[in-house]
Amino acid sequence: MRELSPGLAGVPAAKSSISFVNGQTGLLEYRGIGIEDLAAHSSFLETTFLLLYGELPTQGKLAQFVGDVRLHRRIKYRITDLIKCLPEHGHPMDALQAAVAALGMFYPARHVVDRQVQYWSTIRLIAKVPTIVAAYSRIRRGDEQIQPRDDLDHASNFLYMLTETVPDPLIAKVLDTCLILHAEHTMNASTFSGLVTASTLADPYTVVSSAIGTLKGPLHGGATQETVEMLEEIGSVDNVRPYIEQRLAAKQKLMGFGHRIYKVKDPRAVILQQLAQQLFAQYGRSPLYNLAEEVERVGEALLAGKGIHANVDFYSGVLYKTMGLDGDFFPTIFAMARVSGWLAHWLEQLKDNKLFRPDQIYDGQHGRAYVPIDRRLGGV
Repeated sequence: MRELSPGLAGVPAAKSSISFVNGQTGLLEYRGIGIEDLAAHSSFLETTFLLLYGELPTQGKLAQFVGDVRLHRRIKYRITDLIKCLPEHGHPMDALQAAVAALGMFYPARHVVDRQVQYWSTIRLIAKVPTIVAAYSRIRRGDEQIQPRDDLDHASNFLYMLTETVPDPLIAKVLDTCLILHAEHTMNASTFSGLVTASTLADPYTVVSSAIGTLKGPLHGGATQETVEMLEEIGSVDNVRPYIEQRLAAKQKLMGFGHRIYKVKDPRAVILQQLAQQLFAQYGRSPLYNLAEEVERVGEALLAGKGIHANVDFYSGVLYKTMGLDGDFFPTIFAMARVSGWLAHWLEQLKDNKLFRPDQIYDGQHGRAYVPIDRRLGGV
């Protein structure tokens, strides 16, 4: 009998030089550079270039890359028409997945090994995903889509497309750093989903669309939204301990806590707390953040002995809420960032592609006879 590893836990599925995690020490590196350094000194688009191509860009290469992204932010009017046809109460991740899949019809990319196809596909996806997210956010309220501005940086432009107001540079910088923190994280569920699709030589829009579908789940990108909903359900600091104890007694997950890899506090959560302090110094402390701190304190006391600590989802939602973003849009912010990592893995997969076709352990019956329908008793 072959040994089964449920969920492929601990089973290497690929070799990669894109990112590295040490869950025992809380280390996260992109192409060998610590996440702390990138969060402090880089920008999302510079980090994206690093993930895609393995090196930090020169000033000239970065200017070209950023310029190409800015020029491809707009979406076809028929994509906008598609978004207008979607139900206003639908989940934004479903709208994003549908629109990204449709992009592939407007920009055919069948020749996935062609370098030009690879480059312009990555540019279009990185540029257009924020435009799609912002467009659905406005259209579902009955407002017109706001066209992107070429003079604004990546995060500022996204916030502008949501509100038609140029954001405070601090808020834009905080969002840009959040995108860096979410851009990549080794062989996570959505990356693996994208790689399986990529291994069939499907086009990159299909690859990203499949990854978005995986990211939506509450055990992955959807956890950010559910963490904020949990905090709002708790309501006050006095309710924290009874709520957590009741949840743990019922063997329910504490949203925003625990990670398959990290056995210490997620290093991205540490940086997010620092970003929160920057926002609060200018805008005042958020009551939701006060509540989150108490949840983490009690959660640590009850769960740290099991290696369960706050993860990146725990504080990111609080930050997004402070910025005025809608809760059901939190996973789409994750997708805006993670598209960089998905595409980096797509490019890496194509260098030495092998179709993913895992095996299974069959535990059913053998040699059963077919029974005519008039002789079947009971059953379904």
